Amino acid sequence: MLSRRHVLAGASALVLAGLGRKASAAPAALAVTTPMVAPEWALLQRELLKANEEACEAFFARYFDERGYLLAFERWGANDGPDDAIENVNDWPTLHALGAGDRVLALAQKAFEGNVRQYTAARTKDVPFAREGMYYKEFPVMSDWQHLSEGLSVFNLLGLSAPDDPRFRERAKRFSGFYTGEDPSTPNYDPKLNIIRSMITGSRGPMLRKATPLDWAGDPFDVTHFFMEHGERSYEETLRHYDEYGDVVGDSPLNLQATSLVMNAYMLDHEAKYRDWILKYVDGWIERARANGDVIPSKVGLDGKVPKDRWWSGTYGWGFSPVVPQAGHREDRNRVPRAIVGFMNAYLLTGDDKYLDVWRRQNDVINAQKKVEGGKVTTPRMYGAKGWYSFAPGEYQLNGLEIWYLSMKPSDRARAAAHPWLDWLDGKDASYPAKTLRGDLERVRARAQAQRDDASTPDTRLADAALDINPASVTALIQLMEGGIHIARPPWSKSSPSQGGALHYARLRYFDPQRRRAGVPQDVAALVERLSDDETVVSLVNLSQVASRSVTIQGGAYGEHQIQSAAIGEGAPQAVDASAFTLRLAPGSGARLTLKMKRHVNQPTLSFPWDRVG
Repeated sequence: MLSRRHVLAGASALVLAGLGRKASAAPAALAVTTPMVAPEWALLQRELLKANEEACEAFFARYFDERGYLLAFERWGANDGPDDAIENVNDWPTLHALGAGDRVLALAQKAFEGNVRQYTAARTKDVPFAREGMYYKEFPVMSDWQHLSEGLSVFNLLGLSAPDDPRFRERAKRFSGFYTGEDPSTPNYDPKLNIIRSMITGSRGPMLRKATPLDWAGDPFDVTHFFMEHGERSYEETLRHYDEYGDVVGDSPLNLQATSLVMNAYMLDHEAKYRDWILKYVDGWIERARANGDVIPSKVGLDGKVPKDRWWSGTYGWGFSPVVPQAGHREDRNRVPRAIVGFMNAYLLTGDDKYLDVWRRQNDVINAQKKVEGGKVTTPRMYGAKGWYSFAPGEYQLNGLEIWYLSMKPSDRARAAAHPWLDWLDGKDASYPAKTLRGDLERVRARAQAQRDDASTPDTRLADAALDINPASVTALIQLMEGGIHIARPPWSKSSPSQGGALHYARLRYFDPQRRRAGVPQDVAALVERLSDDETVVSLVNLSQVASRSVTIQGGAYGEHQIQSAAIGEGAPQAVDASAFTLRLAPGSGARLTLKMKRHVNQPTLSFPWDRVG
C-alpha cells in the first residue's frame, strides 16, 4: 500500500495496487529517569480504570449467567433484539485495550460467545426469516446496518486485544464473505453493479421484498410487562412504529458500515481482496454523491441507479420522517450521517483526502440552504419531495469533528462544533483532564448504583433494559490517554451521530511488553496534551515508587502512523522511524514527550508491535 497523503493524488494506481510498507516496531528502547510527583490526572486515570473493572464485573454477575447468556426476555426486534443483547458489554474491549485488567476482556469474550449461542437457539414464530434461529452461521439472519453495526460494536473491537484468537480471525473473514461476494450462498453484494442489494441483509442473504412491520417489530408480546424505550403502550403501537419502514430493497448508505467488518479481515493478514473491496465500494458512493449534486443519496435501485426524483427516499434516508404512533407526530430519523464510518475506514487505508472531501462538499450544500429566523441562522437536516426541511439552529456541522480529526487541517477545525476537549488541546483549559476524569468516575458510580437499585427480573427485562447502566466509561480515557475520539457513544452526539460498530480511532496506543498484552502497564498513566498534523505531545508517568515499568507506544490505533523521532523533555529528538517504540520509566519518574510523526503512511494492522517484521 502506498498511503502517504501528499503522494496519493499522483499515484492512485500504485495505491490500488496495494504497494507500500508495513508498520514496524523500533528495536531500541528509550528511557525516562526524571522524578515526577504523581499528577492528579494520573491518579484519577488509574482510579478510573480500576473503578471500571470492578463495576463491569458486578454488572456481568447481575445480568449474565455462567454461559454468557443475557438474563432477559429473548425476542427478535429492532427495538430490543440480539443486537441490544450484546451491546450490554459495549466498550469493554476498549477498556481492556486501554489497560484494564484481563478479566474485562474475558467477560466481553464470554458475553459474545454466549450471545452467538443464545440467539442461534432463539427462534421466532411469526417473523418468517428467523424461525430457524435468529442467528445463522453465528451472524444475524437479516437486519439493517443500523442494528447490525450496533450488534458488532463488541466484536469489531475484540481484535484490539486478541488479534490472534482463532475464533476472531475465522469469524472476521467469514462474516466479511457475506458482503464481499466470497460466499455464494449469501448474495448480499452485486459485484457488477457494486451495490449491496438491500438495506436488510445478513447471513441468509438480502431482503428483496418490501419489509413488513412484523419484520421490524418481532413476534407479538405483552409490552405492559416491560420498559419500552420508545414509549409504546401496546404491541399494536410497537407494530405501528414500523408502518413506514417498508422501503428497503436496493442499496443504502447505512450499508457502508459493513466496511468496518471487512477492515478487520484486512488488518489480520493484509489480504488485498479485502482492501480492494472496501475502496471499490466506498468509491462507488463518492461517484453517486458527485452525480447527485454533492449529496450522498439515500436510495440506490437494484439496477445500480439512483432514482433522480426520489434520491432522498428509503428507510432511514434523507426524507425518512415516520409517524410516532403513540404521539401522532412525525419524527426525523435520517441516519445517512452514520455512513461516514465507511469513508473513515477508506481514509484509514489510504490517507486520501477525497474520502473526507465528499463530506465537506455535502455540508457546504446543506449550509448553502441556511435561513435567518429571528436573527438566528438555521440549517436543514432533512430533504423530501418538497425540498429541504427540518431546520435546526446553527450551521450544519455533523461529522465535522471526525473530518478534522483525520485531516488535522485548520480549515476543518473551523467546521467542527466547539468542544471542551478541543479547548484542552489548544491549551485553553488546564482543568479539563481532572474534570473529565472525575466526570467519568461519577458516571461509573451512578451506573453501579443504578444496577443495585434495579428491581427488574429476567422475565421483566428486554434486551435493551440495562443498556443505560452499562458502567463502562471510556470517553475520557480515549481522549486523554490516546488522543482519540470515541465514535461509538460520543458525548457530543448533538453534533456527531451516535455510531455503533465503528473501529478505534486514536493518535497513540499502548502495549505492555512484559505481559505481552495491549494497554498501559500497571502504574503507568498517559496524557496527550497536543495534536497537530505532524506532532503529538504526551506525558507519561510511572506511579510506582519501587519498580520500573516499560511501555510500548504505537502511532495510531492500528500502527498507521510512523513515529519519526521522540524528544524527552527538553532533550534532543532521538530517532525512532517506526510505528512503535518502547519507553522504560524508572520508579517514580515521568516526562513529557514530543513525537514527530508522519500520519497514515503505514498499512493498518491488528498485530502487536513485537510481532511485526521489519
